[in-house]
Amino acid sequence: MFEEIPAIRPNYDQPNYDEEKVAPFTLEDPLTFADGTKLTSPDQWPRRRAEILDIFAREMYGQEPPMPEALVVEKIEECPEALAGFAVRSQYQMWFKQDKSGPSIRWVVFRPRYAKQPVPVILFLNYRGNHELVYDPEIPVPQGWVGNGPMTDGHCSSEKTRGVMCDPRSNSIFPIGMLLARGFAVMSACYSEVSPDPSAKETDPKYNQQSFAYTGVFSLWGKRDENRTDNPTALGAWAWSLSRGLDLAEQIPELDASKSVVTGCSRLGKAAFLAAARDERFAVCVPNQCGGGGICLAKRDFGECIGTEVRMFTHWYCKAYAKYAKNPPLLLNFDQHLLLASIAPRRVLVQGFGPNDWMDTKGEYLACRAASPAWEFLNLPGMPGKAYPDYFDTSAIGPYLGYVRRLEKHGIAAYDWVWLLDFATKAFQL
Repeated sequence: MFEEIPAIRPNYDQPNYDEEKVAPFTLEDPLTFADGTKLTSPDQWPRRRAEILDIFAREMYGQEPPMPEALVVEKIEECPEALAGFAVRSQYQMWFKQDKSGPSIRWVVFRPRYAKQPVPVILFLNYRGNHELVYDPEIPVPQGWVGNGPMTDGHCSSEKTRGVMCDPRSNSIFPIGMLLARGFAVMSACYSEVSPDPSAKETDPKYNQQSFAYTGVFSLWGKRDENRTDNPTALGAWAWSLSRGLDLAEQIPELDASKSVVTGCSRLGKAAFLAAARDERFAVCVPNQCGGGGICLAKRDFGECIGTEVRMFTHWYCKAYAKYAKNPPLLLNFDQHLLLASIAPRRVLVQGFGPNDWMDTKGEYLACRAASPAWEFLNLPGMPGKAYPDYFDTSAIGPYLGYVRRLEKHGIAAYDWVWLLDFATKAFQL
């Protein structure tokens, strides 16, 4: 399948921002098995899907973590008239052992108070705590370690950011009133409760960056075998937690978990993408601005690249992935369009933004275009249009697969939520 492609650039370890230096590349056919046999019937798709998932488990995201020993959930608190009376807010603590030992995750759930029947649910992980979603003193500030930054006090979440995602001036917002009014419930948990996410430059002497990244729910899975190149990764753990959130949604009678949307922004968009690929219960996936290692093609070698990914985010990817960094167009025998295709026949809306050459949203569009034949093979409409759409142009959004991009800053904005709601509303025929 591959011709020998010389290295156009002397150093694939650094990001490329010149379209003329993008080497020629060939993308694998999602409708051809690894042994070269072409699929001839939709009945063969589950086997091809399993083959694709196995490739990504061995070579990029690590093996999928096992199911928990148990799933113990307690409702910690509930407000029947939250958010000016339009919502019921519930908080749940979730453990993964029958005796409630070990790690736990706190979920917050908002559902429309006046719904007449079970409602669809949107699931996502947040960055610094559930308290940032709305201004509500009953939602506690998490006490665990979080990544350091201007919105934190050292490595601690802060009371000062309570409700910050309701501020329209924020890069990432949570328009809860609109979501409820459109008939959706929403549930979220803080990703650092699942497993911390230290930077590659972490200097706190209390922590070893590499080992500290594998705490939290990783303690459920026993001692890591460092001789393996396909150990579970942080991205795999965050995706796993989204599936556990869906387990909880299935236990709440006011939610219709069969109508679920999994989303997330940036690295948590990657986690949502991986969760949807691995867990067929997610009906709709909307990865938002997830960048390299998410939807965009690694072989395209534009912006963020495998070299920067495995150096800056060592715990996001398994060790096997690093071997492709020297020359992705030549060495890779898979790419992100295959994982995107594996979600078919379910629905995906990819959301990009720009101008930002680090996060190659054109590479996301090309991945969508290359994955589209999977839906068509299953007798469903693929992605409409043929040209790379301009900002705010929704012409590439189909009923099953779509792509859209916008201007302004990185983060999930009102436009992104509206596109998500419109896409999911059509999917669920609401």
